[in-house]
Parts: sequence; structure tokens; C-alpha cells
Amino acid sequence: MKTRIFASVFLSLFIYTTSYSQKPKLIVGIVVDQMRYDYISRYWSKFGDNGFKRLVTEGYFCKNTNYNYVPTYTAPGHASIYTGTTPSSHGIIANNWYDRESNTMVYCVDDKSVNALGGDTKAGQMSPRKLLNTTIGDQLNLSDNFQSKVIGIALKDRGAILPAGKSGKAAYWYDGSTGNWISSTYYMKALPQWVTEFNNRAVAKRFLESTWNTLLPIEQYTESTPDDSPYERPFTGLTKATFPYVLPELMAANEKLNMIRSTPYGNTFTKDFAIETIKAENMGKGNASDLIAISFSSTDYIGHQFGPNSVEVEDTYLRLDQDLAELLKFLDEWVGKNNVLVFLTADHGAAENPTYLKDHSISSGTFNEYELKGKLKKAMAKEFSDSLVLSVSNQQVFLDQKAISLKTLKADKIENSIVDFLLKENGIANAFPEYNLVNKEYAEGIESVIKNGYHVKRSGDVMINYLPYWMDSEVKFGTTHGSPYEYDTHVPLIFYGYTIKPGSTSEKINITDIAPTICNLLNIEVPNGTSGKPILQLIR
Repeated sequence: MKTRIFASVFLSLFIYTTSYSQKPKLIVGIVVDQMRYDYISRYWSKFGDNGFKRLVTEGYFCKNTNYNYVPTYTAPGHASIYTGTTPSSHGIIANNWYDRESNTMVYCVDDKSVNALGGDTKAGQMSPRKLLNTTIGDQLNLSDNFQSKVIGIALKDRGAILPAGKSGKAAYWYDGSTGNWISSTYYMKALPQWVTEFNNRAVAKRFLESTWNTLLPIEQYTESTPDDSPYERPFTGLTKATFPYVLPELMAANEKLNMIRSTPYGNTFTKDFAIETIKAENMGKGNASDLIAISFSSTDYIGHQFGPNSVEVEDTYLRLDQDLAELLKFLDEWVGKNNVLVFLTADHGAAENPTYLKDHSISSGTFNEYELKGKLKKAMAKEFSDSLVLSVSNQQVFLDQKAISLKTLKADKIENSIVDFLLKENGIANAFPEYNLVNKEYAEGIESVIKNGYHVKRSGDVMINYLPYWMDSEVKFGTTHGSPYEYDTHVPLIFYGYTIKPGSTSEKINITDIAPTICNLLNIEVPNGTSGKPILQLIR
């Protein structure tokens, strides 16, 4: 009897200590820029067995994952995924935003205090200093006395820098003027020799020496509109956006080596560099868990140019499927499926092209924020003897607080006047004054989403929400994103490897739930601004 009790206690202790001492050797975060949720089902029959299908069938698929703030842009998306909170806390309220102190627009990762490594000075002066909260990688470093290697990789600087966090070992992004992967002195004094050697191979140039044709016979792309479509923007130098694209002939008129961003080869280039990074840094082979954050940016560039119903977008996802299959195969061989924890999601979705919608009798439109600013300044000058409006950007109105104070005007009266004016404008659904966002609690609905995107020190004085399928830019071709509607907020989320059991859920999950879920699986503290919750169905 005693022997049996002892054995039972020993087994329980073994299971307990094992579950808390064993961690995945490598965490791989994958963000697909501008990937709508429905792309998985739309292209399912065309995918191979070892990319998206493998992740879905062998992993845990969260089918109802949404962004719970606006605007749905690249920088806030990457920041929210890795911090577990919204712009109201982490402070990345857009890609660029108006700064009252300097009276200029500032870029989310711009940092003139650092120097470029490996490329153009302006392209390399970047860091995560504007990010206000810690990330998954920061918490991983804090948990093991900075023994972990945390690295971010993306063609876009913001897609690499924000996920790597404040304490990342490195972040690498693409400099289209040189064709190099570059970094900044925020992370290191000089590029590692292996990065220089990779750059010396001129990989981007070699990709652009090819022709982009469809992976499958073009008549099989039945999930897309015809190739010769009026809703797509041709490359400069062409009159139509139709296959094939002879890239060497187009490079000179399309930003030369920077053109790789707008081809599916940009994703393959990113995948190749990510694998090279894992091997060169020996990631997943040490005593501590390592994290590599990979963002595939070309899907966004191609989506903006050609739109979500284009053959170009479909072909890009079929090729990305092959890239993912190769990455997963490499991870199998490098550390093994049980030793790697992978998650895949997107930083936002995308709307349908507004002209395409109108041609099918669906209401849509575009908004010019510069023109709106002019109208507002004129209206405020008439009512308050001062234009008062400094900026209208990212669906926000910034007021001149100094002028309001000098004239002893009441801010709430001005904000209400602006709201009244905006609600009379065609295309605007509603608007929210600052004092409501600061003083009122919103548990759900558009109000809650707007509040989650509002940062007290960085956001404007009035937040604007457009009607569905209205956009804050002139979109004649392709598409854009940024709204609180499901076509922009609903994204895929898949967990794979390590202890993840196959399954799926349709329960509501917020994008801010990713970071606490990963940290729970790693048995480490969550990022310091986390507002999300662990996905219990997955952890159980």
C-alpha cells in the first residue's frame, strides 16, 4: 500500500516538474501581412498538404479571432500580437501619427539616435523605443536572465522591430536601395559576418531576374476575378495588370531592387533569410528557449496593388503555402515538431475594392482626410474665431490645445461641435470626443474598439469611424484596411507543435490573447501591459 502511494506521489511530482521544466526549444511567430481569414477556405483546394493544411490539421485553429481596436494597420497589429494589449497601452497608434510637440507626423520605429548597419542611413535609423510595453520576447529574456535569443525578421522595418521587443538580440529588415538585410546600432555595433555573407550573395537581385508567372495554369484560378481586371493597379510601365510579369524589364521603372516587395519572391526571400538566421544563430540548440518572429510582408504590398480578388493575390498565397511547407520541414529536421512552438496569424485583413463593390451594387466610398481638415478648419474658424484643427489623420482630429487654453475655450464644447459637424459628412458612421473615451467605460461594440485604439498622450481629440466599406484614402485600384469591421479585423490564428493537440474552436478570441497564451505555455510572466487572456481551450 505504501509502495503504491509512494509511486503515485512520485508520478505526480514527475508530471508536475516535467511540465514546468520542459519548454519548447524554439518559438516561431509567423505574421502574414494583410491576410484575411477567408483566404484559408478560399484557397484550400489549391494548397498542398504540408503548408497551411498541415498547420490547420495538425494544429489548433482559432476560427473566430479578431482585432479588438482600430486602426487595423501593420504597426499596431504587430505590437498588439506580441505585447498582448492594444494601442491604448502599448502606444503604437498607427504606422505614422501626428505628434503635437513637434507638429509633424512621426514614424512608429523612427529613431535618429541610432545608426544604420548594412544599408542606407535613413532606412536603418530605426528602433523599438516608441513601444511602451514589453513583449513575449522581453518576458522570455527576463525569465532566464537574458539567455534566450530573440530575433525579428521582415521586409518591413516595423514588422521586424516591434515583435523583437526592447531587449531583442536583433531585428533585420530589408533595404530596397541596396538589396541588403540591415539593422541598426540599437541592437549591435556591427552586422554579424553571416549576414554580410548572405547579403553578398545578392539574393534579391537573383529573384528579380526571373519572370513572375502563375504557379498553376491560369484557368485554374477560379477563386479570383479574371486576370484582366479594372480593379488592379498595373506595375509602372504596363497598361494592364496581367500575367506574365517579366521582372527584369520592369525593375528600372518600379524602384529597382525594392520591387521584390511587390512580388511573391519577397516572401521566399524572407523565408530563406529566416532559415539562415536560425542556423547561423544556432537557435533552438541551447539551454534556453529562443524566439524568432517572422513577418511575411509581400502579401500586403501585393494586396494593396491588386486587391483581394486578384489572381496575383491568389498566386502569392499558393506560393506562400510552399514557403511555409519548406519552413516546417526545416523545423522538423532542425529541432523536431515537439520542440518547436509555432503560431501563425495576421496583422489585419483587407476590404474589397470600392469600385468593385459599387459595380455590384454594394455601398462604398473613399474619404480624403486632407479635404476634411480644410472643411473642419473653416467651420471652427467661423464658430470659435480660430481654426483650432492641427491635423486630421488616421481617423482622428487633433486640436490646438494651446490656442484653446489661451482663448479660455471649453474643450468639450469644441469636441462636441466637431462631432456634430462630422456626423453630417457623407460616409461617417459616428465620432467620439476625447472626454467620452477617457471617462466612459465601453464593454463591447464599436465604442469599445475605438477606446482600445485610443492612447491618452498620443491620440487625437476626436476619433472618427467611417461607414462599412468606406476608406480614408483614394483607392481606385487594389485595396486598403484600417476599419473596425470584420473584413479588417477577422484574421486566422493557428497554434502548432510542442504540446498543441489538433483541434479548433469558434469561440471569440481577441488578438491580445496570443501573448498571454504563449507565455502560459512557456510558464513565464505575461508582458507588462497585457489585457488579453490565455486561450483556455488550447491550454487545457
